[in-house]
Amino acid sequence: MRPRLVDAAFEGWIWPLLGLIFFPFATLLYVIFYTPGVGLVGWEWFWVVFAGLLDLTHLVASAYSRTRGARGMGAPRAY
Repeated sequence: MRPRLVDAAFEGWIWPLLGLIFFPFATLLYVIFYTPGVGLVGWEWFWVVFAGLLDLTHLVASAYSRTRGARGMGAPRAY
């Protein structure tokens, strides 16, 4: 059984699942700030977008770290 706040913010189960996989912090803030019948207004959107940017930065940094590690665990570059 899903919590009532998640049910109020999303219809169905696929969007919350995808949100938790790819943008967990932004999804959490969206659920917290969501007001049934109103949605998000004003600064609430700012914080959700800011959290989404933090999530995106984390994804990019993780991908960069994985590709850099594949070259030899921090071995010096040959110029």
